[in-house]
Amino acid sequence: MSFISFERTPPLPPDETWRRLTQWPRHADAVPLTRIRVLTPAPTREGTRFVARSGVGPLSLDDVMEVTVWRPPADGRGGLCRLEKRGRMILGWAEIEVLPGPGGRSRVVWREELRIRFLPRAFDGVLRRTARVIFGRAANRLLRRP
Repeated sequence: MSFISFERTPPLPPDETWRRLTQWPRHADAVPLTRIRVLTPAPTREGTRFVARSGVGPLSLDDVMEVTVWRPPADGRGGLCRLEKRGRMILGWAEIEVLPGPGGRSRVVWREELRIRFLPRAFDGVLRRTARVIFGRAANRLLRRP
């Protein structure tokens, strides 16, 4: 498994940061060659499931995720969303934590553990670096766009 973690400090209050990062269909605009399909009715809560399909044609992978922790920021406290990856090929978890930051800003901590079934451990370093770039850029795009 490959573990990544990064932080961002956007000039947004925590509730707006949370909204931008947890509206799942928006992730399709932030990650190239990706489509998002939410499988459960709105609003997002524990048990919400969605699929991120990335790639082109037969070279696509489905990242099936389920929200297992859903605590939006409130009353000056930070928020936490945990996603469990439930697909046949992509396994692991992701956490998006939104904390109050300095001067009314937010602090985002994104943690992810990722494994692709049948991918030898020798590729963990490449997977880690690739995931860090892809998810870091996605977070940047999501935070920039209202």
